[in-house]
Amino acid sequence: MTEGTIAVPGGNVWFERVGGGPGTPLLVVHGGPGLPHNYLRSLVRLSDDREVIFWDQLGCGNSKCPPDPGLWTMERSVAEMAAVVRGLGLSRFHLFGNSWGGMLTQQFVLDETSGTASLIISNSIASIPEFSTMVARLKAELDPRTQAAIERHEAAGTTHAPEYQAAIRTWNETYLCRVRPWPRDLEDAFRNMGAEIFETMFGPSDFHIVGTIRDWDVFDRLPEIRVPTLVLAGRYDECVPEHMEEMHRRIAGSRFELFESSAHMPFIEEPERFDRVMREFLRQHDSR
Repeated sequence: MTEGTIAVPGGNVWFERVGGGPGTPLLVVHGGPGLPHNYLRSLVRLSDDREVIFWDQLGCGNSKCPPDPGLWTMERSVAEMAAVVRGLGLSRFHLFGNSWGGMLTQQFVLDETSGTASLIISNSIASIPEFSTMVARLKAELDPRTQAAIERHEAAGTTHAPEYQAAIRTWNETYLCRVRPWPRDLEDAFRNMGAEIFETMFGPSDFHIVGTIRDWDVFDRLPEIRVPTLVLAGRYDECVPEHMEEMHRRIAGSRFELFESSAHMPFIEEPERFDRVMREFLRQHDSR
């Protein structure tokens, strides 16, 4: 295991390389934006086959930086990811992106194709406008009291109120991770989230997306993805499986796996099947 830092546009970021083996390295890209890598630590299970590499994106986790809302754009994030790949000396690598990380890896592969052996898009989206429609529908399926608490406190700007936080916890336990209790790594990640990044790029919440990526949409560009791709969806995910299945249909030759007992995090919610699917896919595309 080795740790270090890499210079990227806007500052320095922390990375960690774990394990080894004959397989092509796996670069793990966390979500948020601003949720540090901790909640993805379970991917260390794959490090007996290959090196697994984590990094905390600028502004969160071990990669803190001074406040600067001007940094939080998709374009700078892609440039950061390219700098991380160069800084790690990766000439060939698998990419795993969860949630926002899946959005970032899609954009990276569309803009910076060199070196990517395969792409795993985990519980993500290809369109923010489509996602806004999804979460509005899912919120309408919550119990009326929870819906009302979310709407009332967001309208009043009182999102730190215990009632609002309880409503968001209900959302998270329904559409993000259904394991009870949440693992410590997941709890730690949420406690240490880079709030400025999320609020600048997304907005005050998933229900009110007004940030710098509010218009991001690569649905029509998905046929341009030419690397072997695995699309992972959860039955109860806020990134609804119908959307992810359509992503799969647009990426030629891709593979689609639906986790029937998972929401947003099958690596936590269905670990045995997740590992089996990942190992099979990664080994299949190691030698290309």
